[in-house]
Amino acid sequence: MQRLLLQIINQAAELEFTILQQFGETEATIAELDEIQNVKERAISYYTRLYRLLLQLFQSPPIADSATLDLLTRSLTQTQAIANAGQASLSEIKRNWNLQ
Repeated sequence: MQRLLLQIINQAAELEFTILQQFGETEATIAELDEIQNVKERAISYYTRLYRLLLQLFQSPPIADSATLDLLTRSLTQTQAIANAGQASLSEIKRNWNLQ
């Protein structure tokens, strides 16, 4: 999951760079660049959250409590949903600008 989030962050940065290089920052690209930034920020936020939770889990006594495990399960589910949405947004932006 962490790798997936890092890939999304990287893809967003690459797409942002490509759009800026090919089309510049114009009224036509502003909305797309903002969406790319949002995808990147969400991926970074969830990556950080997951990293901290895993660190907390590994620093727990020999067996993590059920509340921490439940939190991890919810976090993984939410992270997967955010990753899927981010990938879909980036793919749509690529299609919109013929950057496949």
